[in-house]
Amino acid sequence: MMTLYVDGDAFPNLLKPILFRAIERLSLKTVVVSNKKINIGHSSYIEYLIVEQGADEADNKIVELLQKDDFVITADIPLANKVIEKEAHALDHRGLQYTQDNIKECLAVRNLMQEIRDSGELTKGPSAFTQKDVQKFANSLNAFLQKL
Repeated sequence: MMTLYVDGDAFPNLLKPILFRAIERLSLKTVVVSNKKINIGHSSYIEYLIVEQGADEADNKIVELLQKDDFVITADIPLANKVIEKEAHALDHRGLQYTQDNIKECLAVRNLMQEIRDSGELTKGPSAFTQKDVQKFANSLNAFLQKL
């Protein structure tokens, strides 16, 4: 049985009700991993796991627990890359499903932008999270879960 892992530290509040409804509707075993208390909702299907403070502690715990064909929701591209390497599935907060076909390109762009920032260049961050992003996430989540 598939387990859903949520990289909880940066999970947008606007997505919580959408995810909660999906968890309840499908009785989906879910583990929310974070550095601090996160609340998606109270459910017998949701386990909240708080890890120590640190940049990659939640990511490392998800990778440690992850099994083939599990599902991870994260905006962290290096984590998504590790998920794909373990033959699991990953979806970002804006509805992009990471795959074998796109993860290396996403990682390369992310690394290039990091190098540019590290060299002192000012870059724009991601665009503001909008209702359109919420809709794309909901559609992608539902499409993925329907395949199961």
